[in-house]
Amino acid sequence: MISLGRVLATSAGTLLLSGTLVGLTAGSAHADSTWSGTLTTGISAIAVGTEDRTGYSRDLFDHWVDADGDGCDTREEVLISEAEEAPTIGSGCSLSGGRWYSYYEGASQTSASALDIDHLVPLAEAWDSGARTWTAARREAYANDMGDTRSLVGVTASYNRSKGDQDVAEWLPPINQCRYVKEWVAAKIRWSLTADSTEVGALQDVAAGCTDSAITVTVVS
Repeated sequence: MISLGRVLATSAGTLLLSGTLVGLTAGSAHADSTWSGTLTTGISAIAVGTEDRTGYSRDLFDHWVDADGDGCDTREEVLISEAEEAPTIGSGCSLSGGRWYSYYEGASQTSASALDIDHLVPLAEAWDSGARTWTAARREAYANDMGDTRSLVGVTASYNRSKGDQDVAEWLPPINQCRYVKEWVAAKIRWSLTADSTEVGALQDVAAGCTDSAITVTVVS
């Protein structure tokens, strides 16, 4: 499985306003770091920016890859790691049996083919909010991020496809919205992505009805 926890993290000053950034070595531009705060301080820690989709193509994010060469690609690795009941792994990493909980609608699925792996912050949204300036290697790392369980989530295919590339101002799951928004904020902080003002407003609206619980996330540089 991919271990992005070893990837170096951003320098101090990348995250603004709220929360705590720890683990940086004085004088070092690149060191492992952890951001800690609450949901509301996390929203404030996301830099506000204008979105720009110029030049976007899904093909610019190489996925799903078999990073460790074990025959299972990222999609399959996520399904294996998130299973409520473990599937049987056959040749070519074919999966049979097993059970998965799709938290977007609160239903369990017993067929891997009924699930999509959702990039919690969609690839197009990531492009809009910073990934357009990244290297191909960083976009690949984002698209296959197994270093944080909130980045990729197995969900019923119809819900993933109804979400598409929409942000939280345009789409929310019918239930578990507090969890969804908290994980959205964690993913944006992890990858130093921006949010536009409409998105920030939507995050704040949902967060107002949620427990202001803690968020801890490793920041990737």
